[in-house]
Amino acid sequence: MDTPYFFHLSGKTALISGGLRGLGLHIAEALDIQDTHLVISAHHHDELRKTQSHLSSMNIEADWIVADNTINGNTEYLSEEAISKTGKIDILVNNAGIVSGATAEDHTVEGRDRMMNLNIRSHFLLTQIIGKRRMIPRNCGKIINVASVAGLQGNIPSWLEGIAYSTSEGAMVNFTRALAGEWGEFNITVNVLAPGFFPSAMPRNLFSRLGTDFLAQRAPPGRIGDDKNLKGAAILFASNASKYITGQILVIDGE
Repeated sequence: MDTPYFFHLSGKTALISGGLRGLGLHIAEALDIQDTHLVISAHHHDELRKTQSHLSSMNIEADWIVADNTINGNTEYLSEEAISKTGKIDILVNNAGIVSGATAEDHTVEGRDRMMNLNIRSHFLLTQIIGKRRMIPRNCGKIINVASVAGLQGNIPSWLEGIAYSTSEGAMVNFTRALAGEWGEFNITVNVLAPGFFPSAMPRNLFSRLGTDFLAQRAPPGRIGDDKNLKGAAILFASNASKYITGQILVIDGE
């Protein structure tokens, strides 16, 4: 058995939520390297053509579905559309999410609920549907949840003002652990990618305010993460190389 077997994804289909830009787009590029059929969900119509053009320039083809997963019923629509386009979902990447900051004493209920709705509730619902209809019946599947190092620690820097975000990412981490325990009998692996400082994962205004140098000083390699640092990890969790790895959190922060 040679090395390519372990990372071979030809003939597999991946559904990536929030693949329009940032980490989701990087993961799409990575899975395409291994000849995965991509189905990408996007929230914004206005940025869709730009991303399609970007992928086309790399000779990457993908099916697209526009859906706002914070709206009731849209996860059902997304799953049905994805299944109708491909007939199967081998790999589910739960990446859609938002980051916004406010202190604990000033955070609005509306802002907190919106973040929890997209960052954890929508992923729970989409995973439930895809798992029940397409993974459990076939006794196989790969689920990759994208969280953050913010979900692993309570003492995040005060300048991030991320109590609601950390709460949602911590929920994603434990959702992964619990689901891995439940669905292991169906040969479904569930793991988490937890990036540190990646420009594509941060709000533009926060990244502009803090700057590259400020963030780089807080990572041992002296630099922030880039798209290449995430791609190998995504391929690992999507492929046979992680066949006996489940419920794990892979931190990608340079430490």
